[in-house]
Amino acid sequence: MTSAAALLSGQTPLAVRMRPVSLDEVAGQKHLLRAGSPIVALADPAATSPGAVSIILWGPPGTGKTTLAQAIARSSGRRFVELSAITAGVKDVREVMQEAITQRDLYGQTTILFLDEIHRFTKAQQDALLPGVENGWVLLIAATTENPSFSVISPLLSRSLLLTLQPLTDDDIGLLVDRAVTDARGLNGAVTLADDARAALIRLASGDARRALTGLEAAAAVALSNGEDGAVPAATADDVAQAVDKALLRYDRQGDEHYDVISAFIKSIRGSDPDAALHYLARMIEAGEDPRFIARRLVISASEDVGLADPQALTIAVAAADAVAFIGMPEGRIPLAEATVYLATTAKSNAAYTGIDAAIADIRSGGFGRVPLHLRDAHYPGAKRLGHGRGYVYPHDSEFGILPQQYLPDELQGRRYYEPKNLGAERDISARLERIRRILDGH
Repeated sequence: MTSAAALLSGQTPLAVRMRPVSLDEVAGQKHLLRAGSPIVALADPAATSPGAVSIILWGPPGTGKTTLAQAIARSSGRRFVELSAITAGVKDVREVMQEAITQRDLYGQTTILFLDEIHRFTKAQQDALLPGVENGWVLLIAATTENPSFSVISPLLSRSLLLTLQPLTDDDIGLLVDRAVTDARGLNGAVTLADDARAALIRLASGDARRALTGLEAAAAVALSNGEDGAVPAATADDVAQAVDKALLRYDRQGDEHYDVISAFIKSIRGSDPDAALHYLARMIEAGEDPRFIARRLVISASEDVGLADPQALTIAVAAADAVAFIGMPEGRIPLAEATVYLATTAKSNAAYTGIDAAIADIRSGGFGRVPLHLRDAHYPGAKRLGHGRGYVYPHDSEFGILPQQYLPDELQGRRYYEPKNLGAERDISARLERIRRILDGH
């Protein structure tokens, strides 16, 4: 069967065929593949390799958890057993353990047990793994997309090494796509890939190798169906769009469009237009922008554009950033949207932002002086002899917690950095601060 015919025949999916046969073929995760690392030790063909321990692989979908497990199995020569937490139960685990003991005792062979989606196992099912891991009957490789601190029992965590996988970079995805186009296990040159199609696949993958290869396979099928007999067709961006049934946005995460869209996003929030802000948020999400980048910009906007007009804004933005890191995408779009709408519709003030910039500008231009004597540290030996702390008044000794006292250096007396606006919560802050400053000045 020709490569083109095989591609259209419904055979094993491209993403499965292209799984690496050794660790050398793994794209990304270089921080886990250094010499002597636990994964490299597991892949060592010597069954008694020092450093071979059970591991838990935690990372987003498509980052290579199953790939790493199978590459270890192919490289190590150890017996490899794979279970899925979706279908396996305690009985299956116990059968694996018993067979592992038999293989060890009769043939001296170590068993690697790969358990996918371990977070789906109940506590009782995870408990069944403990004897095998603790006694070395099996070397466990468990994979999960959820935080193991919440989804894996503590005894199992303490007996395993937790390794965190990172989303693949654009370069990593590009390497996998290029390899799949030419490799005999993949498309074997049945199609070529236009630059715009390659860029579209990378963008749509959002760090997920499986998504990139699935999209490539579908786009190649479209190109072959539309191509002329005897000619090697080139898959185009239009083929990718048709294959994945998704409009391809003009968006380069390293180029002008990246900066233009994020700029429009922040300015829409600053201008209190939640509809425009959600539009630009959707464009970034659909184009595969890193959600952590979006979350960071929301945190900055909460401080820069909202500030103390609504002190809750920063809490909501940080919570959205934490939620995205915890649950990932696509669900992460929801807390991002919630924070976006909140920031766009709440009161705005840049007073804290302009205040710190004004203070920094003074410092950089030499506008600073010595700390007043009464504010200096008076706790070390000899400090009081130097006059440190002399004349300091303790604000809590007053009924209102404020007493007349100089805090700025002499050279900056009367300088105002924070000027709250008459908006939102800063309206109350402004009135209170006016009274505070009058007391501090002795009025």
